[in-house]
Amino acid sequence: MTDANPDQDFATRAIHAGYDAMAHAGALNPPVFWSSTFAFESAAQGAARFAGTEPGMIYTRVTNPTVQTLEERLAALEGAEAGLAFGSGMGAINSLLWTLLRPGDELLVDLTLYGCTHSLVNHLLPEFGIVTRSVDFTRTEDLAAQLSERTRLVLFETPANPNMRLVDIAAVSSLVHAGSSALVAVDSTYCTPYLQQPLALGADVVIHSLTKYINGHGDIIAGALLGPAELLAQVRMQGLKELTGACMSPMDAYLVLRGIKTLALRMEHHCRTAQRLAEALAEHPAVARVDYPGLASHPQHALCRRQMRLPGAMIAFELKGGAEAGARFIDALRLFTRAVSLGDAESLAQHPASMTHSTYSPEERERHLITEGLVRLSIGLESAEDLWRDLEQALEAALGPAQDG
Repeated sequence: MTDANPDQDFATRAIHAGYDAMAHAGALNPPVFWSSTFAFESAAQGAARFAGTEPGMIYTRVTNPTVQTLEERLAALEGAEAGLAFGSGMGAINSLLWTLLRPGDELLVDLTLYGCTHSLVNHLLPEFGIVTRSVDFTRTEDLAAQLSERTRLVLFETPANPNMRLVDIAAVSSLVHAGSSALVAVDSTYCTPYLQQPLALGADVVIHSLTKYINGHGDIIAGALLGPAELLAQVRMQGLKELTGACMSPMDAYLVLRGIKTLALRMEHHCRTAQRLAEALAEHPAVARVDYPGLASHPQHALCRRQMRLPGAMIAFELKGGAEAGARFIDALRLFTRAVSLGDAESLAQHPASMTHSTYSPEERERHLITEGLVRLSIGLESAEDLWRDLEQALEAALGPAQDG
């Protein structure tokens, strides 16, 4: 294995960390180990591996050499002791929660969460005796009031999906650690390790949907946790191995490793284009509000500059015509693809209230700050000029009926 060198630049670690070609017949790319199980030299060795006292492979549901390379590379990029890969982002979240939480425990979450995470923590976990409390994490005094000796985990996204609210990672982590024994978990999918380093800001665990920017090509589903080695070993042997079985395919690990090699270059392009488009959207007469932390008008612009390298490539905005104008806008797009997910080379557009966040009831969407007319854009790698021409003609279509008479 090539040891992670913190003195190396991010782009260098993204290509080299966790892999030594000369240990694999000089293969420049990590081999894909297509094996469900692995042999032991003796019964004693098998027992030691199951006990965790000796490193080595056991079974691909637990780990695999290709997957292990990915875990080590992700840990090197995130500045973590260890990494743990999963078959999906929701597999990562479920494995963490079911490992840590028991009946009677309390989970504190921010107001705005990805739709499936919201459904899991607010609708399903309470059926098993786990108390979930939704709190506005931008108001640390509200968070402090909800912390108790029963609080086991504090979970949030920043930026939040889909409305681009930011949470101050350092402030929340400091508050939680000073006032409880709870762990702080941050879903940093929108940012990747290139734009944001939650562990360096005091968080305990980082969550990624590798499906998105980290893979970057829209061709696999995968997730990861990054954090303390002891905690992730527990999640590996309980949450992953026994509770969810949400293991990653070695071929998917190979594809994510391939995607990571260009992550720094891609994120620079994504973000540069997103900034230009957000500025143009903010000036258009059809647009009521643009939520993009790279704009000085964003209420948390200063926080963005403090905790993110760049403002990201996700844009949320509200049209003046509300939900009906939003539907006309979405239907008129020609270059943007109407699809959920994000972080692909292709630019995507979706309406959260009817798509990714349809698991929220209308009352929940209002309470959790997701408006009915909100449109979410994932800015891809196409030409900024071509993307703006498409947005501009779709915005004109959104305005059209309102201008009649």
